[in-house]
Amino acid sequence: MGKEKEVLSKKEQHRRKKRKSMITKSIVLVILLAVLGVCVFFLVRMLRPGTTTQKTPIQEQQTTPEPTPETQTEGTVPEEPETENTSAQAGPGKAEAMEEAALLAASYDYDGAIEKLNSIEGAASDSEITARITEYETTRDNCVPVNMNEVTHIFYHSLIVDPDRGFAGDDYLSAGFKQWMTTVDEFNNITQAMYDNGYVLVRLRDLVVQTTDADGTVHFTANPDLKLPAGKKAFVMSMDDLSYYHSYDGRGIASKIVLDENGKPTCEYVQADGTTVTGAYDYVPLLDQFIAEHPDASYKGAKGMIALTGYNGILGYRTDIAYKTGENLTSDQSAWLAAHPDFNWDEECAQAKTVADGMKADGWEFASHTWGHIKIGDASLERIQTDTEKWEAYVAPLVGGTDTIIFAHGQDLSDWHDYSTENEKFNYLKSKGYNFFCNVDSTQYFLQIRDNYVRQGRRNLDGYRLWNDVHGSVNRTSDLFDASQVLDPRRTDVPAL
Repeated sequence: MGKEKEVLSKKEQHRRKKRKSMITKSIVLVILLAVLGVCVFFLVRMLRPGTTTQKTPIQEQQTTPEPTPETQTEGTVPEEPETENTSAQAGPGKAEAMEEAALLAASYDYDGAIEKLNSIEGAASDSEITARITEYETTRDNCVPVNMNEVTHIFYHSLIVDPDRGFAGDDYLSAGFKQWMTTVDEFNNITQAMYDNGYVLVRLRDLVVQTTDADGTVHFTANPDLKLPAGKKAFVMSMDDLSYYHSYDGRGIASKIVLDENGKPTCEYVQADGTTVTGAYDYVPLLDQFIAEHPDASYKGAKGMIALTGYNGILGYRTDIAYKTGENLTSDQSAWLAAHPDFNWDEECAQAKTVADGMKADGWEFASHTWGHIKIGDASLERIQTDTEKWEAYVAPLVGGTDTIIFAHGQDLSDWHDYSTENEKFNYLKSKGYNFFCNVDSTQYFLQIRDNYVRQGRRNLDGYRLWNDVHGSVNRTSDLFDASQVLDPRRTDVPAL
């Protein structure tokens, strides 16, 4: 019995061992089948169109890092992260477009700014852009019309850079420089003071709406759409004689207008030691710089109106026909030609035209100052006709013509009463295409907007005016600035001519 029990025990052990092995194999098989089923399930989900899988927390932590320039292979494009509907989704160039819009709005072109913002891709759904549009619309709608009866017009001549040279001597010419000219420091002081007092530069033609009949007849009415924020005051500015006459040589004044590497107007200036430098040595680049830094100083980028004669050329270029023909030369002209034996008149005119085109592209405008700087009130009709023909022949082609005449010596075609169609000088100038007329009367406001012309008086901001406002009995510029804070201390007197 003991031997038989031992045999059964060994058989039972072998059976149990075999059973355990089968159970283990079954479990492994079940696990493998389960894993295979799960894999098949997820594979089907991934291959099904339009189906996405939700990341587990572990998957979210194990995202693939963005390729660096060293690890990114050629031809691969890194996947951009998903973003919410924020301003970054408004499309390429948004930042630049918003900056341009801000500049337009700063110069009171609110409609232009709004148009620029609306041109940005996705603007309608961008909260930042829509808020900015609302801001510009509100500011625009709160602007008030400019009172045309309170628009003043100031003017300058070329600026003196070096008063030690400009004011030197005691002859007629020195007295003239002290009376007619403003120094660079005085100009900068006036520009800043008027800006601080709320003045905004506008164009003369901004004051009116011009319409033209089929036969070419023009009509003018006051511009109801010229509006500025409350407290701002519109003014017009012009500059006389930007020709750099021979009489300016050696007097510490710029010698010509040139274009810089960006095509913007700047000046050449001959220093006391004879070296020539380039920079902001006259009102054109100086005003450009100020408006670039203070865009709200100018209405829609307005600059000044430059009144040109022609007898010594324009802008510092010797473009009058006398320099080519050698006929009827003054002593100054003869001396200049002798000092420039390689002078080429055609090239000189081409350079002057290029500079004038650059100035117009920069916002500057041109007017006639008569070819010979004549006294329009004293001159005969015949002389005015001859002078006008010279301006049209030798100045107009270089500046593109003009419909504005700014009278020299402060004279006018008549007194302050309206121009009459019986005035033969007025009729002649109208027949030559002139519609805007400016004199010098030094009053605070003088503007006539008539159906067939526009006329405005101007105020001279020169040495004579500044000196007398500080040292004289009558102050004519207190509405613009404090002359005592403007007057250059190097200006010690203003002698009579």
